[in-house]
Amino acid sequence: MMEDWVCCLFGFCAVFSPIVLGFPSGNISPACDSMLPVHDNSVSQTTSAPYKISISNTSFDPGNKITVTLQTIDNSSFEGFLLQARAVRGNSIVGTFQIIDPNTQGLLCNQLENSSVSHTSSSRKQYVTAVWVAPSGTGNVQFRATVVQHFKVFWTDVRSQTLLSSSSPTNLTSGREGCGTQKFCFSSPPGCNLNDPNCYFMSSEAQGGDAFKFEMSGLSDGYVAIGFSDDTEMGNDDIYICGKNATGQIEVQHAFSTGQTAPNILPLGDVQITMTSFNSGKISCSFITRNAISTQLKAASSLYFIFLAHGPSTAGQIHIHSRTPFITPRKVNISSYEAVGATDSSHSIIKAHGALMLIAWMTTGSLGMIFAKYLKNVINTTLLGKDIWFQIHLFLMVITVAETIAAFVLAFVEEMGWNSDTSDHGIIGCIVMILSFFQPVIACFRPSPESKRRFIFNWFHALNALVIKVLAVAAIFLGLQLFDTSPSLWMVKTMGGFVGWEALAYIMLDANAWLKKKEKYEDPPNKIKNEIIIFLIYTCGNLAFVIALLVGIGKS
Repeated sequence: MMEDWVCCLFGFCAVFSPIVLGFPSGNISPACDSMLPVHDNSVSQTTSAPYKISISNTSFDPGNKITVTLQTIDNSSFEGFLLQARAVRGNSIVGTFQIIDPNTQGLLCNQLENSSVSHTSSSRKQYVTAVWVAPSGTGNVQFRATVVQHFKVFWTDVRSQTLLSSSSPTNLTSGREGCGTQKFCFSSPPGCNLNDPNCYFMSSEAQGGDAFKFEMSGLSDGYVAIGFSDDTEMGNDDIYICGKNATGQIEVQHAFSTGQTAPNILPLGDVQITMTSFNSGKISCSFITRNAISTQLKAASSLYFIFLAHGPSTAGQIHIHSRTPFITPRKVNISSYEAVGATDSSHSIIKAHGALMLIAWMTTGSLGMIFAKYLKNVINTTLLGKDIWFQIHLFLMVITVAETIAAFVLAFVEEMGWNSDTSDHGIIGCIVMILSFFQPVIACFRPSPESKRRFIFNWFHALNALVIKVLAVAAIFLGLQLFDTSPSLWMVKTMGGFVGWEALAYIMLDANAWLKKKEKYEDPPNKIKNEIIIFLIYTCGNLAFVIALLVGIGKS
């Protein structure tokens, strides 16, 4: 009988006996603490657990009831489990459970009735549910489970996201406590309040020996990550990722980047996770690691550039970060006591790229196109044997193409070549560059005005210009989203107003041309023509919009 009792310590004996024994109260004290079954020297699986723990809320007050569900994430099932609520700080069992599922039973652990939940039989299950009653005087909580698929196949340390306690000191602001006096902190904007949705934060604190405690947080729908690098360029960096896994739970991953591609995920190693949460769109993680920080695939010095990045993910797979990472202005010692603000995360090269594209296709290009379409019959003087409207159009469009080429080159310089994970903004920008390059080349071979084929050139030239304009505006909208991280997205909205202003100018100029064609009116003699007045008003508004956006890019 002693052998049967050892085999069935977790509530069942799937191999050696057809009899399933439940957990009698008080008979499983060893399993209460370790949460480990004793099954003939079997060990926990090292692969990712095919199970997850879901909770009905992300925060709690004393007395609140939180529905906790342990379930499979594929078509598998499980026979046994042990579920507990553990304090993030201290690791003690906290709270009690109300039993609402016939496949579950409450257990006595640490002299507290119903402080743990287990199975009632070895029948196969795909999910179980219980209600946790929050006690008073406790801090943040994580639900943890050991899940037995069948006898010798089981997973330990299956965790929920962190359940935040409203009775604790503010969870986010507590991350700044001790910055500069007890630990190293890095944030963008510098010194920002962690309750600010635009605040991205990380800290490191020596724990004795070779251990460090890292914290990171930031607004993201996918992940936040910190990287340790020998330089300010991506590649050969040691990375920790705090992000959503395939089940939507927040987890910590260890990775190493070898270039401007997705980093290689490494075994987590000697890492103790103390907190993970996703609350009001903000991802947070805290963990202690004894892994040596390595760059260039070898042990590095104690000084690093710190990268703080964020971006989207799909089914646990991270994608390229939403914007250029925040980077420390110099190499820092993560054991030191200092608070550092991020350098300008959008490099000067990228800012110049954005400014050039904005000026090219919202100012010089727009003015050049309006001159060719509406003012060629208004300004009748010549310059160097050519109509002055054509000279102005040619000058403005040559500048526009030159600005586009310069912006294109700057983007490639910043990215150091073509990136295999190029965004829609980059792809559209490349199309704009190609079409812009061929526009003046084809113009050099235009037929004479008397040629029967001239109308083909005119239509193609105008249509290509329209396609370039539409694609350029789309690329600018996408690009401004990378610069503009304000809650109001004022730069994107300003660009919308910019487009509306230009559309209004075209409508007024078209209406004016239609009225003249229908002979509804004629321009008064010796007075400025309507086209010139509309053009000048449009130019003033155009410059106001472009200056506002250039200032925004500069300050982003």
